[in-house]
Amino acid sequence: MYAWIWRHLPGPTPLRALIAVLLIAAVIALLMLVIFPWLEPMLPFNQVAV
Repeated sequence: MYAWIWRHLPGPTPLRALIAVLLIAAVIALLMLVIFPWLEPMLPFNQVAV
């Protein structure tokens, strides 16, 4: 999968590396700002019984 992404990125190697870092940052931001807050109320971690 990573090799496929790397082959399809445009430009020379330094530009590809920069684009890859930006793609990783975008995925992390999407997870932290959208996916995890949406998923958090459905997780059972707040139901603590001792």
